[in-house]
Amino acid sequence: MDKYYGFGLPINISAHGGEIDKLIRIFHVFMLVLFVGWLIYFVIALVQFRAKKDSKALYHNKHYKLPTWIEVFVALFEAFLLVGFSFPIFHQFRFDMPKASESVVIRVVAEQFAWNIHYAGKDGQFGESMPKLISTENPIGLDQNDPAAKDDITTINQLNIPVNKPIIVQLSSKDVIHSFALPVMRVKQDTIPGQQIPVTFEAIDTGKFEIACAQLCGLGHYRMRGFFNVMTQSEFDKWIDSQTPKQEDASE
Repeated sequence: MDKYYGFGLPINISAHGGEIDKLIRIFHVFMLVLFVGWLIYFVIALVQFRAKKDSKALYHNKHYKLPTWIEVFVALFEAFLLVGFSFPIFHQFRFDMPKASESVVIRVVAEQFAWNIHYAGKDGQFGESMPKLISTENPIGLDQNDPAAKDDITTINQLNIPVNKPIIVQLSSKDVIHSFALPVMRVKQDTIPGQQIPVTFEAIDTGKFEIACAQLCGLGHYRMRGFFNVMTQSEFDKWIDSQTPKQEDASE
């Protein structure tokens, strides 16, 4: 699997990124062929139908079959791209979610202008969140009286995941439409107020990268920058261990 797409674009560290990059390459080649084809036709038209001395207008239509066949080929090829590539990739990574028991499930709550990250903790259960509890100190409205919330972990603009492990991110928004973008994972999904939208991906390499908001969400949009850290499983487990006591101490 290629790690670099090329043309100065971000590296790919996603298990499904190779398929997406391949589709992008196919689109680019197809657009290049169309561009060259139309350019050749344009030059031919300029030469053949240029102003000439003693030229006469044609009063009878000439029907050429080649343009029709070209249009049919383009339509069939586009249908092939949609049915053979785009739809299967979309279906696989939008509806064929991995099992939650075999994945790391994370809640990401967007707001103007930050990413609130919520981990379920060691018990694997998210504590209840309520809008009335939202405050500066509690940006997701986590109910600290809920037993399931005792070991929950929350961070702001800091998403940590283990490598070679399926990740399920439950996206939501507190205010307006944002767009959760992880360029190196080939992930981009709008967050819609009032909805929880699942996104799945799996990293194949470690490193430190960025979370971007790909939707203009207000005057402070430029500040909505997060940090995406892919760790080894042991590093991730140690990080979870280091964060859990802090949450428990804070609740005492």
